[in-house]
Amino acid sequence: MNGAESLVHTLLASGVDTCFANPGTSEMHFVAALDRIPGMRCVLGLFEGVVTGAADGYARMADKPAATLLHCGPGLANGLSNLHNGRRAHTMMVNCVGDQATYHRKLDAPLTADTEGFARAVSGWVRTASKASDVGADAAVAVQAAMGPGGMIATLILPSDTCWDEGGVVAAPLPRVAPVPADPHAIGNVARLLRAARQAGEKVAMVIGNRALREAPLAHAAAIATEYGVALWAQGSNNRIERGVGRHSIPRIPYVVDQAVAALAGVKHVVLVGAQLPVGFFAYPGKPGVLTPADANVVVLARVEHDLPATLAALADELGAKPVAAQARDLTPPATGAVTSEALGQSLAALLPEHAVVVDESISFGRGLYPGTHGALAHDWLALTGGAIGDGLPLSTGAAVGAPGRRVVTLQADGSAMYTLQALWTQARERLDVTTIILSNRKYAILLGELANVGANPGRTALDMMDLGNPDLDWVKLAQGQGVDAARVTDMETFNDVFAAVNARPGPFLIELVI
Repeated sequence: MNGAESLVHTLLASGVDTCFANPGTSEMHFVAALDRIPGMRCVLGLFEGVVTGAADGYARMADKPAATLLHCGPGLANGLSNLHNGRRAHTMMVNCVGDQATYHRKLDAPLTADTEGFARAVSGWVRTASKASDVGADAAVAVQAAMGPGGMIATLILPSDTCWDEGGVVAAPLPRVAPVPADPHAIGNVARLLRAARQAGEKVAMVIGNRALREAPLAHAAAIATEYGVALWAQGSNNRIERGVGRHSIPRIPYVVDQAVAALAGVKHVVLVGAQLPVGFFAYPGKPGVLTPADANVVVLARVEHDLPATLAALADELGAKPVAAQARDLTPPATGAVTSEALGQSLAALLPEHAVVVDESISFGRGLYPGTHGALAHDWLALTGGAIGDGLPLSTGAAVGAPGRRVVTLQADGSAMYTLQALWTQARERLDVTTIILSNRKYAILLGELANVGANPGRTALDMMDLGNPDLDWVKLAQGQGVDAARVTDMETFNDVFAAVNARPGPFLIELVI
């Protein structure tokens, strides 16, 4: 057995049965091992940013890691943006990165790079295998690290000789490290705070992130909020929110600084549950970086590595908070007339398939889509977590692999879609059930607002840098060129008909919605 074969056997034994790949010469023995060892689903991406983004989407829905297969340091570098997003989402992922043979590295061949240096920026665990007999054991540790409390990206770098040399040893799966138990002292402290704040009439905001945004912990949070007058907020960007009919809705902290500051005005206490203190995406002249009031008391109930569902359940029990009614169905019919953000949200609320997975990279136009769909049928909402655009199409690709039988609906800005357009080809090749809605305004609209936010005074040259016209992108042709059927629509009536029809058929489809 060579090192590559021991790698595949160990990954499978550890529960990793899906690999998103863009291999090169250094990874050929891994590819060859896939022919000899059944059980690993290998999904080809035509760009490493598609591979890493798809592995992110897969883990968010499957609740277990996929492997990636990337080619040397430059291939890893091509995937760094979506690895950055995955790190911010606390995604479980095992990166397998080929590299120069151990004895060839000293020759400084063209692909030689600081592969470990690239990996450290986006990984919670990094190791370079030194010989074939170590590969299996290293892989088992990588899976254990990726599945550790909170989840992380683990990167295993594999010099090519460690893969082709004989002497590979299959490692047994390692036990999964349990999340940190709920802290009774923190629970008691927050319970006392909430009782005192209610008695004093002080405003409390509870900011929730990560696994606390699943259905059961949200129900406990809603009970606490109702009983004690707490304002519930989700972080602005989250890996997955379970929402819709039968679940408890939760607003997200607004992206726009002025809106967020206004929403959190008057808050005396901030309770963090698997979330970070709310801060602005960027610094702006004359605006605060921290979005909560400067004199607010900040208390951490639990961090991302804690057992967040158990923590909220224990707090609700400590407070005697009783269950409250979940979200009811929004019976508003689909919108008609001109295409607006509000109209699209209304139609999505009416037409979104039950148990759909919504991937949101809608950027500026889509800010009203999340609040506009709280009354849709039960669905999951996946967001851009790290701010590195170009994750929407890959994220939806991986989500469709990780949640078979569920329709994935991608809300995708046109400019950022061009970063990882190749994901459409993978959707066609794998016959994935993905409906992509391209929000086609033919500009980087968010940057027009940012010009004003930072106090810049744009002229013709600056404005041209944010215009995607001259020539216009033709999304119908771009999709069809990669094997995905597509249609262009310019009004809500047509959108409603097309959206409902394509969600009822298998395979991918792209709707270019001209806005």
